[in-house]
Amino acid sequence: MSPSAEYGPTNLAVPVTSGATSASLKPWRNAVFVIFTLSGLAISTWVSRLPAVRDDLRLDTSQVGLLILGLAVGAVLGLIASQQLLHLLGPRAGIALCMVLVAIGLGGIGITATFVPELALGMVSLAVLGFGNGAIDVMMNLEGAAAERAIGRTLLPLMHAFFSLGTVLGAGLGAAASALAVPVIWHLVVIGLLIALTGIVVVRFLPKHVETEAEVSGGARPRLPFRERLRDSLAVWADTRLLLIGLIMLGMAFAEGSANDWIAIATVDGHHQSNTTGAIVFGVFVAAMTVGRVAGGPALDRFGRVPILRWSALLGAVGLLGFILAPSLWMAVVGAVLWGLGASLGFPVGMSAASDDPEKATASVSAVAMIGYIAFLAGPPLIGFLGQHFGILNALFVILALLIVAAFAAPAARERSGRFARA
Repeated sequence: MSPSAEYGPTNLAVPVTSGATSASLKPWRNAVFVIFTLSGLAISTWVSRLPAVRDDLRLDTSQVGLLILGLAVGAVLGLIASQQLLHLLGPRAGIALCMVLVAIGLGGIGITATFVPELALGMVSLAVLGFGNGAIDVMMNLEGAAAERAIGRTLLPLMHAFFSLGTVLGAGLGAAASALAVPVIWHLVVIGLLIALTGIVVVRFLPKHVETEAEVSGGARPRLPFRERLRDSLAVWADTRLLLIGLIMLGMAFAEGSANDWIAIATVDGHHQSNTTGAIVFGVFVAAMTVGRVAGGPALDRFGRVPILRWSALLGAVGLLGFILAPSLWMAVVGAVLWGLGASLGFPVGMSAASDDPEKATASVSAVAMIGYIAFLAGPPLIGFLGQHFGILNALFVILALLIVAAFAAPAARERSGRFARA
């Protein structure tokens, strides 16, 4: 069977576990863990050196917002292209290709900052990075959702914890590189090569083909023509529940993405700390997200998605206020911890909720991810514009309203019965 037939737009290859053993599923699960880690490493490597790149490119706050906009635009284009990449290449080649694009984007921003300090070239490099990582985002979440159903327990929060683990690793390396005055170009190029090579190796452990529930029951469908695939993909936008899940993604992704983009600079410019301290505070934030995601799976299984999402939004709001209003560095760090814990589960829970219906999982996951990425698209220039006129810390107040919206939309993510039922 060709790779394009393995993942249909409305019939995600969700594995049926009859005949599958726990041992046979572990390499697949572990490969997804590594892919999430590499994605987090890529983003945090760039973010941890953002203050240095800002200085090398001689940008003001609003121009930094435009620079980050290149990353967001590329990510949205990657989300849009992800389904077609899966159809054409399959998950193995598709993810490997995108890892290479991520490496090219990282190296490109390092070269631009060092040798050709032009804002437009920096935006292009970040667009390449964003495209690769945006497409990987959909692909790895689809793989994670399929593995989650095969194993029969909540795993996506743990998989996103590995993403956060990658961001912790990237932030730590970034802080060390900043403290040791390692040039941005060498830092980003070396990490980019590491990501590309590791990604090419690890995709070999993804399944070539996993049986869909329809195939097991003898009802496998042929690949649909492009026009019908497009119609099915657009049809999910009429689903009210899916749109509400998208609002959850919007608010929580804005809380997460704003920290990824701005917490280092907010620490430097708003709290008057060094570039190295900014990278360390960013590392504290992503470490808190990692803890929240590791603990999130058992908490979700015990209490359910709705109360966890509501309390997460409240905790994130408290932490955000603490970070903005903190009169000292240690209070800002405490605020960053609570902000990270509160933002940790929104994205993985939204992805998991969108994939509840395996027949529509590919289109649904892509749709809610796109809504979530609106935060990454609109957030950087909005925060940059407000930060330029009102101060970077005051600009972060806009996130509070979106967290409240996410809290009110939480019931849309309620679990469907029998989600992990096995064949």
